[in-house]
This record gives sequence, C-alpha cells and structure tokens, in this order.
Amino acid sequence: MAKQCKYSCDSAAETLEWIKAIADFIKPFSFLINAHVVNFFKDRLWEAVDEDWLQCLSNESVESLLLIPSGIVQDHWPTSLKEFILTLKSLFYPREQADLKKVFPNFQPTSLNSVLAQGMNLKKKHEVEVLSDIVSSVASAVRADAVIDVGAGQGYLAQVLAFEHQLSVVAIDACSHHGKVTNARAERIKKHYMAQMRKFGSGNQRLNVPQTITCNIMSLETLKSLTTMSSHKGDFQQPKSIEQDLELGLAGRGSSLVLAGLHACGDLSVTMLKTLLECEEVRAVISIGCCYNLLSEEGFANAQIQYGFPMSCGVKSVNLSLGKSSRDLACQSAERWKILGKDAGLHNFELHAFRAAFQMVLHKYFPEVGISPSIGRQGKALRRKQQRKIIKSEPQAEESTYSDLPQMACNMEEACSVTHSGESEAGNTLGVGSDLDALFTKMSLDTGSTCERTMSTYKYSLFEKFCQSGLCRLGLKPSDDINFHGIWKEVEPYVSLIGIYWSLRAAFGPLLETLILLDRLLFLQEQGDVLESVMLPIFDPAISPRNVAIIAKKPDAGISSHHSSR
Repeated sequence: MAKQCKYSCDSAAETLEWIKAIADFIKPFSFLINAHVVNFFKDRLWEAVDEDWLQCLSNESVESLLLIPSGIVQDHWPTSLKEFILTLKSLFYPREQADLKKVFPNFQPTSLNSVLAQGMNLKKKHEVEVLSDIVSSVASAVRADAVIDVGAGQGYLAQVLAFEHQLSVVAIDACSHHGKVTNARAERIKKHYMAQMRKFGSGNQRLNVPQTITCNIMSLETLKSLTTMSSHKGDFQQPKSIEQDLELGLAGRGSSLVLAGLHACGDLSVTMLKTLLECEEVRAVISIGCCYNLLSEEGFANAQIQYGFPMSCGVKSVNLSLGKSSRDLACQSAERWKILGKDAGLHNFELHAFRAAFQMVLHKYFPEVGISPSIGRQGKALRRKQQRKIIKSEPQAEESTYSDLPQMACNMEEACSVTHSGESEAGNTLGVGSDLDALFTKMSLDTGSTCERTMSTYKYSLFEKFCQSGLCRLGLKPSDDINFHGIWKEVEPYVSLIGIYWSLRAAFGPLLETLILLDRLLFLQEQGDVLESVMLPIFDPAISPRNVAIIAKKPDAGISSHHSSR
C-alpha cells in the first residue's frame, strides 16, 4: 500500500507543482512542525495529537517508532495514521542512489589509496570517492581551468581532485586551522606521490597541490571577488594574504572555474548557486548542502539583505515560511534513525524526556533565562557511548515496546549498584551519562511492581542529576527551594508519549528538506536557458543520508538533465 512519489522536477512548472503540494500538506500540521520538543511537558504538546494515534503507538515497539520518519507503517494502525505517514512519504524526494554512469560520461569512481584516505571515516571516504569523480567529469565537460572547493574543511576533496584527478584546485575555508591542516596533509601526500614518481621513472611530471585560502564567505560579493581574482583592498579581513593566495592559486589559469561544495553549511550552498549566475568565470556548480538550521530566512531575525530561503520566485508566491524549528527539523535523517536500534532509541527518547522536564524547572524557578536555552549537545556523545556498549553486550532476543520503559533494571541489587558505580566517573559533563549507560546495559523485561517502583526511583535520580548539571552549565545556582521530585512526578505519567511525539514530528524532516532543495532547483530553473540544472542523489543513503546534489552549468557542457526527478 506504499505510495510512490508521483511528482517530477524536470521543469520549473513541475517543480512548482511539487512545492505547492508540499505547502498544502504541511500547513494543517504547523502545530507539530513549529513545536519545540523541550516544551513537551510545559505546553502539553501531546494534546494536539490525535488520541487514536497516541493510543495505537503507545503499544508499538521502539523499532516501529524509529521507522516512522522513513514512511514505514504497520497494517493494524488506524487508517488516518497510515494515510498521514504514506502521504508524507509520497512527497519526499527519493534518496536511492542514482545510476551515475547514465548521467556522467566515463563515471568510474576509484577506491582511494591509503595515503589519500588517511583520516577519513567510511562516510567521508565514500563521499569523496563519488564526488571527486563527478567534479572531475563536470570540470572536463566545461573545460574548467580550476576547481574551487568551497567550505573545504581539512581538504579531503581538494586533495583527491588535485593528486588523483590532476586538477588545479583552490580550497577555501573560514577556519585558519583547517587551512594549516590541509597544507600539512597535502605536503605528506605530495611526498608519497613524488616517491612513487621517482620509483617508476616519471620524476619530471608536474604535481598539482591544492592552494588554500582562509576566508569567511559572508556574502555573495566575497565569493564573487574570490572567483574573479579581485584585489580590492578592504574586502577581506586579511586582504594581502588573500591577494597573494589568489595570485598563486588562480593567476594564469584562465577564467573557467567550477565551484564544488561537499556539505557546504547553511547559506554557503545558496551563495554558490548565486555566484554561478553572477560571475562569468564560474561555469558550473556542484553543491551538496547541509545545516539548514543555519539558513537565513526572509522575515526572520537572521535574514540578511540576501537570504538563503526562499530563493525562488515560485516559493515566494506560495507565501510559505519555515522558521527556525522547521529548518532544524529539515536536518533530521530518517536513514540514521531507521538503523538506530532499540536501546539507542530508548536512550534518545529518555534524553528528550529529561530535557523537557528540565524546561519545567527553568520555567518555574528561572523564568529569566529565556525560552529554551542550550545546555550543550551531550546527548549525541551519550548515544555514541551507549552504541559502543550495545555492540559489546550480548544481543537481546526479546522486543520491547516504548511502554516498557518504566519497567527496566528490575533487579534491586543491580539497580543499587548502578547508582554507586556511576557517581564517581570522571569526564561526564552532564553528570548522567554513566548512570544512563549502566541502566541501559542492565535492562530487563520483568514487570513486577517492585521493578516499577525501583525504576521510577532511579529515573528520578538521573533526572535530578541532569537538572543539577544543566543548571551548572547555565551558570545558575541550584536552590533548596527547587522541587525536582514534584516536577518529575508531574511529568512521569506522560514520559512514554515523548518518543511517539518525536517520531511523528521527525517524519516531516525529509519533507522539509525536499522543500528546501526544490526551492534551490526552481531558482535555477527560473533562469531559463541561461543554465542547465539537475538534482539527484549521488551517495548511498545508508552511508551518507545527506546525499542530494544540485549540479548546474552554463550551456554547452553535456550534463544529462533527465534524472532530476525519480
């Protein structure tokens, strides 16, 4: 009964039709999309969700909840719930990796040698192997003299393009440390290649080594200046350094450039697309965006003169705004949640519950701190630590439901040992990680009343530690007047609902990312015959979920455009 995507983005009219369908679908669910999960208990957010949905999902396994963002339903669910999830999925841009050999002539990514791949994890290696071959193919098609790697990081892509594909490359990044790392790494790689050339008698061959520029690209004008080799003083924080780098890196190479960005954050991906239009030297762009939460948006506090969303006239005509909560939600990865697993999923839901309950503490006792202050991103570190423990532990044959959460760690002696063993662990900035990890590794599915009382007691103990650490991170002094226990007893009956709410809300993540990407594609399509553009998933989504590339070029280059829809 799965609904397949029935939309296309081959033309501007088709792309706009898709965008309008998304806009019509999400408007009735603004209460879910724009919500802050930290306010789950304070604002009683579950009350806005269909009661039949909540009742049904309360009996579902954690694994089933984690599949909801991927659009996977169970046959026995209410018809309205299945229709909601399947309609959502039908509006997603498909993420299956495209057949790149049909799009790019001679596409044949080669496996990186150990020297070039040094320091890369599996995800980065896969991305660089695929993207470097695509960039090389596009650069050849437009007869580019050089490639500019925008947001180059530690230079992984730039170095593969230079050493493996023999392209002239300039790596631009805002972080001076990244520039130093890139240069040092390039020198090590250069020594390896020089040794290989001497060994095989090709010592006269010229090696391309990436040039690096440290520059915070805050505007379209900055990137245009870099690509047009401008030497206007005062345009940059370090004009002399950048002038010299440009002279060394681009001078004499001609005026045909390709911009490439592997997960260029926020507005940087948008700036790359606009530069293609406004800079004659730039012949093509390959952009894989990320960090949509950092996008500037028209009508919001973070908007600049030139904002990152919306880009297209079509989206502006729909009169649709996102807001920070929606842009945050667009960063959610359905692929990663799908493979998270039961224990890590429970861990994730419990951290959400603690944070939402902590918001109750702030609201009641520290109203001056603001709406939802950040207390750090310790949850991700805790989940990674838990996943390592899960791998080491013996697999559990039984399947648990989210309603089983208050019935874990049922053995009294084990439960008591958990608290004492975790209290003195050093380096735990939240003060709860060791206890949580110990509890999760000592889970049991027994269901006695003693178990429930024990679990409730220790959940409260962990919550209190979470609050103490959170207050410390905010520079607030805990007071004896704070009734942590009273707040926990108030929220405890609804703790099991937060995972359900989070899963339903996270299902909008792929849809909102689709909207942002279609807006960018439509912006390019609205330029008419000036540009040829294509949007397609270039990475294996199981390895790299943020896998959609927007590739655009000025005419006369030979990039097939019939794969922009799936």
